[in-house]
Amino acid sequence: MIRLVATLAVATSFVVSGSAHAQTRTPTPPDPAGTFAFTLENDLFAGTDEGYTNGFQFSWRSPSYDPPAWLRWMGDHSIVMLPSNGALRWGAAFGQNIFTPSDTQRRVPDATDRPYAGWLYGSIVVASYANRSPRVTEYGAVELQLGVVGPSALGEQVQNNVHDFIDVDRAFGWDYQLKDEPGVNLVLSRQWRLNQPFDAEDPQGLAVGVVPSLTASLGNVQTYASAGMIVRIGSNLSADFGPQRIRPAPAGSGFFQPDGRWGWYIFGGGEVRGVAHDIFLDGNTWRDGPSVDKRNFVGDGVFGAAIIMPWARLTYSHTFRSREFDTQKELVEFGSLSLSLRL
Repeated sequence: MIRLVATLAVATSFVVSGSAHAQTRTPTPPDPAGTFAFTLENDLFAGTDEGYTNGFQFSWRSPSYDPPAWLRWMGDHSIVMLPSNGALRWGAAFGQNIFTPSDTQRRVPDATDRPYAGWLYGSIVVASYANRSPRVTEYGAVELQLGVVGPSALGEQVQNNVHDFIDVDRAFGWDYQLKDEPGVNLVLSRQWRLNQPFDAEDPQGLAVGVVPSLTASLGNVQTYASAGMIVRIGSNLSADFGPQRIRPAPAGSGFFQPDGRWGWYIFGGGEVRGVAHDIFLDGNTWRDGPSVDKRNFVGDGVFGAAIIMPWARLTYSHTFRSREFDTQKELVEFGSLSLSLRL
């Protein structure tokens, strides 16, 4: 997996560098607006209630116009491996992920199934994106996630209170969830947006584009490396880098920057991850508890659609995830709905 990621990085960098030298670099326009987004992921969209059963995230991305001095210093010195000479943004997020076994009516969960677990976290993000040619834009981000796994993540309370509200059976095995443990993840990501209009005389019209991506996460919650790609067809493709998603996933951008017109696109793609550590499968780091034998390679397939408005972005994506541990009976399926507002 490491060899695959390295090869893709070199190949993509070569393409981007070659395009940048072959064409005149276009300036990256500053953006005076920030982006507030809410993302909800749930397997209810797929008609199931198991595995990765729910996730939500509130996020904010700053304007790129006149960034604060500390962020400009980071960009100027490439302290966090951000693309050089780019438009800089910072951001923050707050979210929760909930995981359950397939049979939530058992008071003593099946030891061969995924453990109950919750992950409550906050994060800080710095990002930069730069036009390398008229049709190629490079994006990089560094995210630090801090949170807690275990009862303090409130997974039991959120799931069962929601189930009570919608009159659905409670999950009865939460007494056997992972124990409390502080969590830290450092996530590095790079994406390249390559767009090609169908009509060369109308560069703002219908176009096809690809967004290859490389991601690495290091921490006691999740450690993995991944390579993915999203293919898009539609209009106003330069407004973002794909739909907002909750990690791990073939994620797009937490912000969008439209050109003042309405746009849309449909998309499909996937991601392959090499997983070294996943606390939600491997169990607590320093304490005994439930765990299963995870698989070291996991694949995601995703498709969906997005609507771009001058003031908002609405996206829906549907994900099929391969089996994540040896005794898992079937793949995971869930939907993701995200609404972003320019403020």
